[in-house]
Amino acid sequence: MPERGRHHERSDVYAEHKSMDRDYSHNGGHASYDNRARNQRPRDMDERGSAGDRRAKQNRQRDMTTASHTEPPAYRDSDPEGPSRLIVRILQGLCQLMELFVNLLIVICAGVPYSNNGGYRDLASLGGVYYYHFGGANAFTGADADRVKELDRLFHQLKRPPYVFTMACGGVLMIYTCIMLGLGIFRVPYRFPPVLLGEALLNFLIGLGYIPALAFYFIKLQETYNNPICKEREQMYKSKGHKGFECQFHGADIAGGLFGVLGVFVFIFGAVLAVRAFRSVQELKKQRTNEDNHL
Repeated sequence: MPERGRHHERSDVYAEHKSMDRDYSHNGGHASYDNRARNQRPRDMDERGSAGDRRAKQNRQRDMTTASHTEPPAYRDSDPEGPSRLIVRILQGLCQLMELFVNLLIVICAGVPYSNNGGYRDLASLGGVYYYHFGGANAFTGADADRVKELDRLFHQLKRPPYVFTMACGGVLMIYTCIMLGLGIFRVPYRFPPVLLGEALLNFLIGLGYIPALAFYFIKLQETYNNPICKEREQMYKSKGHKGFECQFHGADIAGGLFGVLGVFVFIFGAVLAVRAFRSVQELKKQRTNEDNHL
């Protein structure tokens, strides 16, 4: 009995010791696993954080790309040269309007003397009240009245060519300016930039063409005023005390010449603006092409 009790006691002690070892190994393994988990958790969080940052960056890039596609052209085209392009277009339009009004004034200045016959009206020959108001020493009668009427008719025919030439040139230039304005309104120069180069060339030639046109205008008028018909007509009216029939340049002639000189500068300035507009359109098209390539 005593030996059996000691053996049973040793077996109980061994079993308790084994269970303690098993519990210790289990706790130690769990603790090591916990330690590894704690050590591995920051690395996983770092990896998840970096992946989240990449996804956020990709989302921002996607939003920027979408915004660039949906953004109106006015915002896409905003660049430092935008205001300068707008100023060039405004100046070009104002210059074209100036070209139109200058030629309109030239036509008016030539049309006034063309339409004014300035012929003598022999009201004194009607007698009565007409002779009282228009007769006396200032009235042409008989052969003198017929002669002054004939001189008025010949002088009017003599002065018509330079005025007709001036009105024709002014009308053609007005039509040309209206066409250029219409092309600008419908944005044809933007679709076909060479139109601006053609406008620049034509404006430069027109501006230079005003110089010989003005010379021809004044030479022909001077020839008209130096004609014997004009001289005889002037003497006849001067003999009766009538004024305004002198053989010299009148106000409408001088005004037409001044507007012609102004047309030289206006058309040459318009040529310069057309060249600048062409360069601006080329730069804008190049910028649009680069943006489309990047997108």
